[in-house]
Amino acid sequence: MNLNNIQPASGATHNSKRVGRGQGSGKGGTSTKGHKGQKSRAGYSQKIGFEGGQMPLQRRLPKFGFNNINRKEYRAINLDTIQALVDAKNLSEVTKEVLVENGLSSKNELVKIMGRGELKASVSISANKFTKSAEEAISKAGGKAITL
Repeated sequence: MNLNNIQPASGATHNSKRVGRGQGSGKGGTSTKGHKGQKSRAGYSQKIGFEGGQMPLQRRLPKFGFNNINRKEYRAINLDTIQALVDAKNLSEVTKEVLVENGLSSKNELVKIMGRGELKASVSISANKFTKSAEEAISKAGGKAITL
């Protein structure tokens, strides 16, 4: 047996009924479409969700929600994450490039430093935004919070 001589079992396939080929075919006249009406006409195709003239479901349900086109999304990075990074890499300053290199942010993301955790090392941190608690914790540890 090869790929070029594989065929289905006998009787498994049937020729499709050829519609609209005259009276001798047994399906002449209306060509299985019945008499008159919208669905019997040439070129008929039903829209997705069409309900026979009844108001479709997607138009009956109310719209809701709002997407603000001016919204700014920030990558949130907590102080405990920065402390772990400083301990691992022995850093004195944390910049956007350092965060990108270590996979904490991508180069196009805006970064916001959040105040969860404890910062023991005195490091200068550059980011797009800081929470108040994060700024206080950084200055208390002897570091600097630089807003980009």
